[in-house]
Amino acid sequence: MRKIVIIAATLLLCGSAFAQEETPAKFKLYGFVRNYAVMDSRAVKAGTHDLYYYMPEDLSLNASGVDMNAGINWKFISLTTRLGLDFSGYKIGSMNISGKVEADFYSLNGSASANTIAQFRLRQAYMALNWALGEGESLTLNLGQTWHPMGVDLPHCINLESGAPFGPFNRSPQAMVHWNVKGWTFTGGLLYLSQYLPVDYEASLGAGKVTKSVDPYKYGLPELYLGIGFKQDKFAFKTGLSLLNTKPIRTDAGEKANGFMTAVTAFLYGQYTNGMLQIKAKTALAQSGEQLNLLSGYGVASYDAGTHTYAYTPMQDWVSFVSFQYGKKFQVMGMLGYMKQLGTTMNLMVGSGVLLNNAASTSIQQAFRATPTVVWNIGKFQLGIEYDWTIAEFGNAGAARNLRGLYDAGQTHWVHNHRVLCMTKFNF
Repeated sequence: MRKIVIIAATLLLCGSAFAQEETPAKFKLYGFVRNYAVMDSRAVKAGTHDLYYYMPEDLSLNASGVDMNAGINWKFISLTTRLGLDFSGYKIGSMNISGKVEADFYSLNGSASANTIAQFRLRQAYMALNWALGEGESLTLNLGQTWHPMGVDLPHCINLESGAPFGPFNRSPQAMVHWNVKGWTFTGGLLYLSQYLPVDYEASLGAGKVTKSVDPYKYGLPELYLGIGFKQDKFAFKTGLSLLNTKPIRTDAGEKANGFMTAVTAFLYGQYTNGMLQIKAKTALAQSGEQLNLLSGYGVASYDAGTHTYAYTPMQDWVSFVSFQYGKKFQVMGMLGYMKQLGTTMNLMVGSGVLLNNAASTSIQQAFRATPTVVWNIGKFQLGIEYDWTIAEFGNAGAARNLRGLYDAGQTHWVHNHRVLCMTKFNF
């Protein structure tokens, strides 16, 4: 009997020890059902059956001088419904593990009969390993696919593109370290682009068409990101930069190519929150920022036939937005956005041109957008109405970009589009 008591006591002590070493995780299911109804005053360049809206289409004049792209068009799409699972509370020793698995229904434009068929796609899937280092200090390692540090802070709007291409938009697999100490956050890590991609020089060889592909990226180097953030009371600030290197695979003649396309992108972000009022502002100077969903790209500056080496020159873009939100049950919000191409860093090789993100019309040089919005929050049900005015500067028909990839004075015209968007959303 005594032995049984001793064994039982030992087992209880062991169980208690294991319980101290390992704490079970908690899980929380969430999501929403969302519908969009959209009306445009002209044809638009967009993805996801015209929901992920980049820019209005340029003029398309027929023999009678009538713009074939002008005219009301509309759509009602039940896409982008989302499901997610948060997990937290799991602990081994001093390490806490939390994370997220998130997916939504999404439709990539394809054939006319298939582009409204939604497919279930992975949106985020990451784990966060966290260690408390002392009072007001912690270290977090994020592993997996989540928001690019430059794309985390989105403007106040209800449209699917969330302010792109007037602000960076990207989710990527990454290994990112965040060191938090007394209001400051120091961030650094590596990213691999898998969904939002750079344009592919190789795919355009001899085809006259630019496509987005992972090939120039996977043969290059991981994207490096370094950033600093500070938050205190009502204010928050962030700044950071990324270094991107992509590599060509082959030359026009089929030889193995050498050389890297190197691009640096930097951003600055500020936020003010006071009760029901929040104001955000972000500005970025991007080089070859098409993987951030910006209207950017790159070109060839020179080519050494003896060594099969390309020298690339990235297009530089300046993008900015300011947005606000006020209210709780009844919210008013809006965004003002501006983007402008500043030209390539070096002269383009004569006859090479510049490869631009073809998700939007490649003849756009600058653009402006305003999006006043109202949202009613009735419990878990949301109803939102947004007016979107976008005006873009296009190169004239037959006009060519100069050696810095820009249109000369007098070689452009402006086109605008009026979009009205209505959203219904039920959160669960």
